[in-house]
Amino acid sequence: MTSFDKTGTIPPTGSEARGDHAHDHSHDHSHDHSHDHGHDHGHDHGRAQARAAAAACCATPASAPAVALAASTGTRLVVHIADMDCPAEENMIRSGLKRVPQVRELGFDLMQRVLTVEHAEGARDIVLQALRGLGFQPRMADEVPTAAAPARQGLVRIVAAVALALGAEISHWLAAPEWLVIVLSLGAILSGGVQVYKKGWIALRNGQLNINALMSIAVTGAVLLAQWPEAAMVMSLFSLAEWIEARSLDRARNAVDSLLKLVPDDVLASADGRGWRRLPASQVQAGWSVRVAPGERFGLDGQVVEGLSAVNQAPITGESAPVDKGPGDEVFAGTINGMGELVYRVSAAHDDTLLARITRSVQEAQANKAPIQRFVDQFSRVYTPLVVMAAVLMAVALPLVWGVSWLDAVYRALVLLVIACPCALVISTPVAVVSALASTARAGILVKGGVYLERARQLRYLAVDKTGTLTLGQPALDVYGSLREGVTDEQVLDLAVALAERSDHPASQAIARGRHASGLAGLEQFEAVAGHGVQARGLNGALRLGKRSWVLEGADRAFLSQAEQQALESGASMVYLGDDKGLLAWFAVLDTLRPTTAQAIAALQRQGVQVEILSGDHEQAVRHVAAQAGIADYRAGLLPQDKLERIEQRLGQGLVAMVGDGINDAPALARADVGIAMGALGSDIAIETADVALMDDDLGKIALLMRQSQALHRVLWQNISLALGIKAVFLVMALSGQATMWMAVFADVGASLLVVLNSLRLLRARH
Repeated sequence: MTSFDKTGTIPPTGSEARGDHAHDHSHDHSHDHSHDHGHDHGHDHGRAQARAAAAACCATPASAPAVALAASTGTRLVVHIADMDCPAEENMIRSGLKRVPQVRELGFDLMQRVLTVEHAEGARDIVLQALRGLGFQPRMADEVPTAAAPARQGLVRIVAAVALALGAEISHWLAAPEWLVIVLSLGAILSGGVQVYKKGWIALRNGQLNINALMSIAVTGAVLLAQWPEAAMVMSLFSLAEWIEARSLDRARNAVDSLLKLVPDDVLASADGRGWRRLPASQVQAGWSVRVAPGERFGLDGQVVEGLSAVNQAPITGESAPVDKGPGDEVFAGTINGMGELVYRVSAAHDDTLLARITRSVQEAQANKAPIQRFVDQFSRVYTPLVVMAAVLMAVALPLVWGVSWLDAVYRALVLLVIACPCALVISTPVAVVSALASTARAGILVKGGVYLERARQLRYLAVDKTGTLTLGQPALDVYGSLREGVTDEQVLDLAVALAERSDHPASQAIARGRHASGLAGLEQFEAVAGHGVQARGLNGALRLGKRSWVLEGADRAFLSQAEQQALESGASMVYLGDDKGLLAWFAVLDTLRPTTAQAIAALQRQGVQVEILSGDHEQAVRHVAAQAGIADYRAGLLPQDKLERIEQRLGQGLVAMVGDGINDAPALARADVGIAMGALGSDIAIETADVALMDDDLGKIALLMRQSQALHRVLWQNISLALGIKAVFLVMALSGQATMWMAVFADVGASLLVVLNSLRLLRARH
C-alpha cells in the first residue's frame, strides 16, 4: 500500500482501510488477479496492478511508462512487454503462466504494458522463460526501448505491403502473368503479415482465438482458394489499419502520461543551499533546496523557505485563482510560479511527487472496471467462439442445404471469421473510461476506478460532513465585544491576542490569527490550564482567556447580553476574557462556510440530489451552517457509528454518496456506494478510504463529476451500439455472400477506429 500525505492524494488502487464491502451494492473492486494459478480475486488492493485494456491489438512497441515501475523483488517480477497491449495477449499470458506451478499471482496493466508476477523464491528465470516461450519479450524498466524507431520501421513495412498488394490487384485486373500476381501477393503478405502469423500461431497453440489467429486463418484460406490479390490486400489493409488504430490509442495512453509533461526536466538545485547547479529533476533528493524563477514551473514537491509569490495550482487542484505562497507553505511539481522568486526545500523524490502519484493513480484506476466494461468482457468471451462455430457451420451447411459451391461457402466462412473478432467491442469501454479518468484528473477530481466514475451519474442522496467539508475547517474570529464600561473593544482584543498568541488551542489561534498584540499588554507567569484556557499576570492583575465558567470562577455570575445570545444561536464557540473583577469581554469564534458551498449545493439539488448534513457538532452550529448552505435536512451530535447507521438506512434508495474529511467519517465513507474525500485538508484515512478525492476541496466538483459520468455513460453505449451494429450488418452480408474479405477487414478495424475516436472526445470535456 502506498501511503499518501494529506495534501490531497489517493492511494493507487484503493485502500486496505476500506474493509468489508460485502453488501449488495458494494464497491466492486475487480482487480483481475490470477491467484493459485489463475483464479480471480477482487479485494487484494495492496498488491493489485491495474488492468487497463485501452490499447489496440498488434500495436507497435511503446516507450517506457512515464512513472517509474514498481521494483522487482525476490518473489515479484515487474516487466514491460511491448506486445502486451490487448486482452488477447493478457488471456494468452494468463493461460500460459497458469501452467507454471511457481506462479502465485498475476497483475496486468495493459495501458502501460506492465506485467507483475508474484512467484516462488528463485523462480524468476522460470517465469521469464515461460513468457518467452509464449512469444513475448519481457524487459526490465531500464531496458525498454523508445517508441519512435520501431513505429517508423513498422510503418515502412506496412507501406511496402500496401504498395505490393495494390500491384497485385492491378496486375490481376490487367491479366498479367499469374506468377507475377503470386510474387507480388506473397511479398505483400510477408511484408505486412509476419508478426500477424507469428502471434496467430502462438495464439492457436495456446487455444486462443484472437484477431491474429482469425486473420491468419482467413488469409491462409484465401491463398488456398487461389484468391492471391485479395489475400494480399486483406493482410496489408489489416496491418495498416492496426497501425493507425494504435497511433490513435496512444492518445488515450498518453493522456495520462501527459500530466507528467507539466514538470520541467531540470531544476536549479543545491544540496547545501550555496552551490546552485541546474540538474535533472530525477537526480534531486529530498532535503535539497530548489530555486524557481518567476513564471517557471515547479519541478518537485516541497516547502517554501524563502520568498513570496502567487502560484497557479490549476494543473493539480483545478483552482482557477492563484494561491499566495510564503515560507512554510507547500508547493507541488507541475504548478506555475507567479512574479516572485521562491526557494523551497524538496520533500519528495521525482517519482514520489503528488503529480506522479496522481498519474499512477489514474493509470491504475482501470482495475475497478465499470459495470458495462465487465459486461462487455463477459460477452466477448462467449461471442467469439459462437461466431467461429457459425463460420464452420456455414462452410458445411451452405453446400449441403442450399447448393452453394464449396469454394464459395468456405470463402463466406472466412469473411465471417474476420468479422468475428470482438476487438472493437472489447476496447469500446476501457478507452472511454481512461479518457474520462484523465479528463477528471485534470479538473482536480481524482477517481480510483471506472466503476465509481460510471456510478456517479446515479447519485440520489449525498451525506456531507460539516466541519472541513461545508466549512473551511478553520475557526475564525467572527464578532466580539467588551463587557465592562470604560474598556474599549480594541483594548480587550489586545489583551486577548496577547494571551491567545501563546496558546495552541484552535479557538485561541482563531483570535490571534491575522493580528499581533500591540505591546500594551506585558504578561508574565503564563500558564495553560488543560480543558479550561490560558492565564497570565498583567499590569493590573490576573487575566484569564477560556471557558465562561472557568473565567468567572470566584466572581459574580453575569447574564448573557443580546449580542452573546445571537452569537450562540449562530453556532459560534464562545471564548471569554476576564480578570480578578469578573468578565472583560466575549469573543465568538465561528467556522465559516466555504465560498463555493452554497452554489455547489444548489447545483446538486438542481440535478435531483438530496443533500443532508451529518455532523458531530452541536445543534446550533449545524443549524446555522445548514441555513447558510441552503440544506433543509441535517443531523447533529452524531458519533462515527451514527453516521454509518444513517448511510446504511439510505442504501438501496438510489446511489448513496458520503463526503467527509476526518477520521470519524471513514466508516461512512467506506460503506457508501461512492465515498468522496476532501483531498487538500482531509485526513489520511479519509482519503485512503474514499473512492474519489476533490483536490481543491470544492464541493462544486461533485456536480461536475456527475456530468462527466453522464457523458461517459453516453459514450459507452454509443460505442457498444456502434461496434455491434456494424458487425451485425456485415454478418448478414457475409451470410448472403455480399461481403468480401477486404470489406470485412474494414468492418472490423473501422469499427475499432470509430469507437476509439468517439472515446477520445471525453479528453476535450470542458470543466
